[in-house]
Amino acid sequence: MRAARLTGSGPTRRTVLRGLFLAGAASTAAGCVGFATTGGDGMVFLSTQFRPVAEAERFRSFLAGAVPGSVSYVTIEEGPFASQVQSQVGAGRTQVGLLGGSHSDLAPLAGKYLEDVSGVQAGQGIPEEFRALARVGTQQSWYVPWAQASFVLAAHEDALAHLPPGADPETLAYDQLLDWAIAARQANGNRPVLGLPCGPKGLIHRFLQGYLLPSFTGGQITTFRSPEAVTAWQYLKELWANTSPSSTTYDFMQEPLQAGAVKIGWDHVARLVSAPGDEPQRWRMLPAPRGPRGLGYMAVVLGLAIPKGSTDRRQAEQVIQALSTPQAQVGLLRSNGFFPVVDAQIPADLPPALQMEAGAVQRQRDAPGSVLSLLPVGLGTREGEVTKAFKDSFQAIVLDGADIQSTLDSQARVLQKVFDDLKVPCWAPDPPSERCEVG
Repeated sequence: MRAARLTGSGPTRRTVLRGLFLAGAASTAAGCVGFATTGGDGMVFLSTQFRPVAEAERFRSFLAGAVPGSVSYVTIEEGPFASQVQSQVGAGRTQVGLLGGSHSDLAPLAGKYLEDVSGVQAGQGIPEEFRALARVGTQQSWYVPWAQASFVLAAHEDALAHLPPGADPETLAYDQLLDWAIAARQANGNRPVLGLPCGPKGLIHRFLQGYLLPSFTGGQITTFRSPEAVTAWQYLKELWANTSPSSTTYDFMQEPLQAGAVKIGWDHVARLVSAPGDEPQRWRMLPAPRGPRGLGYMAVVLGLAIPKGSTDRRQAEQVIQALSTPQAQVGLLRSNGFFPVVDAQIPADLPPALQMEAGAVQRQRDAPGSVLSLLPVGLGTREGEVTKAFKDSFQAIVLDGADIQSTLDSQARVLQKVFDDLKVPCWAPDPPSERCEVG
């Protein structure tokens, strides 16, 4: 049965948010953090994105001018997000109108908890691979691709001067990246100029999952301990010998890059945007390198979905349409740093770093032989165990010098235990299957 709208005699926004807060508090006891509950009246737009207070307020300001009607943007962490949608829809008392999240958040809800949005008119130019993701292996679309982010290389012109002869920085191979790092180190008094985000909050595990391993093996989980994976780790050990040892303290690469501690860095676009500082003309943002199996890259694909029993499906569709226009997509880039998925002209008055990143993200995605990787799907609260397996592999192999094959065999058992317990399929770039098997 369709729930009442959040107006009139139906449940008030205060009631909805109080229920969400109590559920969030219960989830906090299981290791989740609470979420913001401010944001005005109107249809509730529940989302896992832009949770930090400053990001949420920027998005709410953008939203107020971009969509029709009154919309209340409520943020929530991934674990409580799934449980809220499942419990509300399962009870036939849905109290939100629209959902926002990454592919990883939305795909597990497809079919049973989400409405088919195949008929919703969205923007032009959404890549077919993103539309295929939204179908989640079916004939229906369960969300509308909304925005994207990725990871790229940032390089100062001082480092670019030491590229290997004949190397094009826009189409680097991993071997050329290594030669570049060696040459730049030698020219810098033997001090490495390459940095990687290996600090406690750094995203080195995303480099392994979405870039290095897919580029060398074509997969992530199904090729985890393959001979090609051993080769990838051997390569990384060589690269690490030419990487700043301070990388183990780097959480956000824009800080050491802007300070001049390193001149080349790989990271999430949101963690590179301040790197050029006041001298953007001296910087380049570049696609990731390619390996034997192609250019592995990770796309963080956001989507908009309508829960079954939405409080106002008509307004939810209108909001999706409004957020899919080129103007709104560029507005989101300005406010929150996520890039368009529709055909949109990047304006010249954007901050230079965003302009450079937008170009690098597009060239990376459109590169011949690109290998798309996704954030882990369907793991819920156990994603941390998978992340730890990759980080522990890095610690053992690269930092501690452990044997590669035996380390991968050991961590493969850890990963397989998670997949055996959850009984979930793998995600891109690994091929679809009924149950994920570590290879």
